[in-house]
Amino acid sequence: MARKNQETIKYLTQNEMRNLFTVIENSNSIHSVRDLAIFRVAYRCGFRASEIALIKLENYNREKRELFCQRLKGSKSNTIRLDEKTNAALLKYIEKYQVTNNYEALFKSQEKNPISRQTLDFLMKKYCRQAYIEDKTKHHFHTIKHTTAVHLAESDMDIKELQWWLGHKSVSNTEIYFQFTTRQQEKMYQKLEIKSEMV
Repeated sequence: MARKNQETIKYLTQNEMRNLFTVIENSNSIHSVRDLAIFRVAYRCGFRASEIALIKLENYNREKRELFCQRLKGSKSNTIRLDEKTNAALLKYIEKYQVTNNYEALFKSQEKNPISRQTLDFLMKKYCRQAYIEDKTKHHFHTIKHTTAVHLAESDMDIKELQWWLGHKSVSNTEIYFQFTTRQQEKMYQKLEIKSEMV
């Protein structure tokens, strides 16, 4: 299979991601609490759509604010500490929906089945439209995983740290997110300026 290249990586800017969260939070949907928890957890942990359905209440450590992330497609499972906003959204969902069964899917559809990839893609399209994200090639749930990776790459996380965070077995799958991000370019030019001053 051909390796991903820079042109195939679609991700949301930080402003677009913030707008998406705001739209979900202010939505009049009866499922807005569930949806906000799903999207915040997906963004924090870099989940694929199919991995969201695997999350169970037993995977969540409320005291440590940590979530065990079961990865698919040959990736390595890991445990991610949640930020305050994600943790608050998850707690609100658990309390509102009175989630008590440790062994069932945490996020469910209206039919009480584990939420499907198709439903997540539908929600992504709906909220992207409401957030006025015009590039329709970004209107897929998998975009969130790419978004997480790019934003972390831009936050000075090194490649080995990002590899662990995303659960990649091979660092070659992680490298793409470090190519030509704005912050990486600035760091590169700073190094060149320092070098030129020494010559």
